[in-house]
Amino acid sequence: MEKLTFYVLSSPEKLDRVGEYLYYKLSRDIYRKRNGCVEIGVEAMDQLLQACHSQTLNLFVESYLKMVQKLLESVDPNLQILATQSFVKFSNIEEDTPSYHRRYDFLVSKFASMAHSNTTDDELRNAIRASGVSGLKSVVRKTVSDDLVENIWDPNHMEKIIPSLLFNMEQGRQSLLVRDENDAVAGNQEEEVVDAPRIAETCLRDLVNKATFGHVRSFVRPVLNHFDVFDLWVPNDFAVHTFRVIMFSIQTQYSYAVIETLMNHLDVHNTKSNAKIRASMADVLAKIIDIAAGESVGPSVLEIVNSIVQHIQVSTRQEGADGDEKAYRETLILALGEYVTHLPDYQKIEIMKFIMQKVPAGNDNTPSHRLLQNMLLKSLLMVGSKYRTTYLSTTFPMSFLQPLLTLCQDDDPELRLIVQNILHTLIDRHQNRERLTSPTLKLDGMVREPCTRTDILFSKKNGGEIFSNLFGSLEKKNNGISHMNAIYTTLALFCVELFCEETLFDFIRLAMSFQELALTSSLLTPAQKIHLHIIALSLLALIAHFLPVLKDYTGPFTS
Repeated sequence: MEKLTFYVLSSPEKLDRVGEYLYYKLSRDIYRKRNGCVEIGVEAMDQLLQACHSQTLNLFVESYLKMVQKLLESVDPNLQILATQSFVKFSNIEEDTPSYHRRYDFLVSKFASMAHSNTTDDELRNAIRASGVSGLKSVVRKTVSDDLVENIWDPNHMEKIIPSLLFNMEQGRQSLLVRDENDAVAGNQEEEVVDAPRIAETCLRDLVNKATFGHVRSFVRPVLNHFDVFDLWVPNDFAVHTFRVIMFSIQTQYSYAVIETLMNHLDVHNTKSNAKIRASMADVLAKIIDIAAGESVGPSVLEIVNSIVQHIQVSTRQEGADGDEKAYRETLILALGEYVTHLPDYQKIEIMKFIMQKVPAGNDNTPSHRLLQNMLLKSLLMVGSKYRTTYLSTTFPMSFLQPLLTLCQDDDPELRLIVQNILHTLIDRHQNRERLTSPTLKLDGMVREPCTRTDILFSKKNGGEIFSNLFGSLEKKNNGISHMNAIYTTLALFCVELFCEETLFDFIRLAMSFQELALTSSLLTPAQKIHLHIIALSLLALIAHFLPVLKDYTGPFTS
């Protein structure tokens, strides 16, 4: 072997003829089933590949690849494994010049076939599958980084590579051979185990990591099709695992493209799949969408939000919706919440304005109309819960505040309650809400800061309209105690955040108007009137708490 190596290094122009001769000898030995001689021939070619890096290596490689193909065509699984091991060594060689004409179609097809081996012998089956996956990993390594060689991202290749990797990963999870590395405790290093599931996951990570923006859909679509064909969405443990692998492996600036592709696929399922499958897909989305949020900028943010809102709209129009359909909508709202969590506050404001524009106006009492209003306002509440208010004037631009106040007087009591919860979430800057959930005289521990000039201007500009809409909401016949308490909480939080000498008379007039309404209204029930007196008294006590000079006046009423 040393003499042969010295010969080809001294006369590199002879390398291609040496390769042809070795291929001829190897073919004959394969035919005569001289496996020992075959192994020697393969070893000889491997050593020549390792030793030679001349410009003529491409010609020798053609003979080498013919040898690999010959071995893979053999019915002897040991020769197939031998060919794979040899090709793995070849894939690690850095060639000096690219090969424009070299093709790996046969290798991809054969390795994919090996990765799906169903031989009855367990040990042999695992060995063949591991070899098949290793071969695919080697093809990917050899081609993925070089644009001048065969395009591994071609759909014909991806539709063979991706299902083979997913098949082995799934088998590994079923056998408890692979754990989710993303959820594992860092630093717990295990010995490397050579098995098909682990190699498949490593290969998928490497492949995804090398993908550019134009390649994202090339590998995500085969993943989605695989889950569809083999009904892997329910349960969705493996789907979640796979997409977490993808999201943690892909270059961060392209991660939102995975989300868009998944949501486009969900569009397809809106008409042909039952709610349980769609709910599982939405759950996958909810568990990975936050990974992409940090890299979403500009139009891509609203595109994703708009897509989620559209799915909610479509779902509300489904006839005969069952519990699974409801779970689907709730999961979409959860996904929206996970997405906006990692966005900056200015984007959250834009998202809230966008959703508010999608809420249908009017008192249409059809179930689908009411359901759509309900779900979109719940979505708005979810986004609001992730937002931290600094200035009320920034949080409540007129394009957002006006339609929100209009909904305060909607005929649907459930809708009005959601609107009040939205106001609570956005007004409460100092976490006083829990102390003010119902009228109370126990006001110790209230947290507040001096009212700023910006807040005073906001109160002067919008206070009248806010209070008049809330006042009008109190006169609804279908108000329950929970609705009246919610209005009290809204007004009490406004008082905490906006009370100062300049707004003092506004809040006192508001408390007195509540008392007057309780005395003069012909629409309210006796129980509602009594509760309205309690709200007026509690608001007056809250004002006196911030302006101690009034305590002498309110003392006789509150003691």
